[in-house]
Amino acid sequence: MAGEQIRLLVVEDVPQVASHMRALLQAQSQIKILDVITSGDRAVGAVSEYKPDVVIVDALLQGRTSGQQVAQGIREAEPAVGVVMVTVPQNPVSEDPSRGVDAILKMPFSGFDLTTIVRKTYEERAVEASRAGSMMVTFFSPKGGVGRTTLAYNLAVALGSAGHRVCLVDGSLQFSDLRGLLRVPAVAPSMVNLPTDRIRESDVADVAWKDPSGIDILLAPPRVEMAEMVTVRDVEKALSILRQLYEFVIVDTRAALSEDVLVFLDASDLILQVLTYDSMAIRGLVMAGEAFDAIGYPPTKLATVLNRADSAGGFNRADVEAAIGRAIDYEVVSDGHLVQAANNEGVPFVSGSPDAPISRGVREMAESLSAHLRQRAPALARR
Repeated sequence: MAGEQIRLLVVEDVPQVASHMRALLQAQSQIKILDVITSGDRAVGAVSEYKPDVVIVDALLQGRTSGQQVAQGIREAEPAVGVVMVTVPQNPVSEDPSRGVDAILKMPFSGFDLTTIVRKTYEERAVEASRAGSMMVTFFSPKGGVGRTTLAYNLAVALGSAGHRVCLVDGSLQFSDLRGLLRVPAVAPSMVNLPTDRIRESDVADVAWKDPSGIDILLAPPRVEMAEMVTVRDVEKALSILRQLYEFVIVDTRAALSEDVLVFLDASDLILQVLTYDSMAIRGLVMAGEAFDAIGYPPTKLATVLNRADSAGGFNRADVEAAIGRAIDYEVVSDGHLVQAANNEGVPFVSGSPDAPISRGVREMAESLSAHLRQRAPALARR
């Protein structure tokens, strides 16, 4: 984004404030004021006409349409446009992107204050717009043996079979669970082979494993000690470029809340928590939920998958939901013979046995995620 000119629209009914902004921005070339709109009633229409990157709105607009109403209207009409609310200390305003307020600029402000907040808002909204057409889903469980890796692989294949561009990421950096499941050769490239400075699309294409099912897989290192060669920053850069290339990025993690796992969870749009009718798995998920609350993950970032849902073992669904304090979002039944045979051959059961109840459960999950992505995509299309 460096070198791009930021198109700025100002909604301000006080001429002195508008003139002050023009004067502060006159000496630089990165931010261009398209126009100053003096009435809140005309603001949303002007945004549709000028197509700005950022809009500055006075919180104290006079007239029938308030500054808050303008911000809300802009967010609904043009979700990718950043909105900065100008106010005074006596009239505090809170940031609330859902209502169109991405940042607050308090008067009096300097040229540095103005340019910094406009650039920051522009960059943040650009990132959000680039993510609108993609979805990152991470499978997580604090207990091993619940079928997390198998579900991640089969969900990725189900999404690919539905026509989506999918990349499956092996987030088990030490033991590379997907390498074991798919019997990938040790010489196959992994995250370690990505550049450490600037990752490009061509780099990902060279490193991604082309699975026979049609999806791409970014593998973990082939040996345990090589996991230390993959830094948090490396993962963040890789995920950023993957979001630009694929509609779905599906991540399989290991059973831990360590730094390497948290980098995947933080970047995710949705965390699929996998559990079974197992007291240890249930207890682990309760503890993880407490950690997620402390981190600040919103409830909408989490969903729960009950695997082997027909193997109750003394529990029922209501017992589990009461224990974890949330509803079960998805259920997948058990089929030990089919799963073991498919895993031993390194093939997805969703395509090998599409009519099996377990396959239908995974496809229902895929259809739900596809619908969620379609709801996100219009923001990018309008932009």
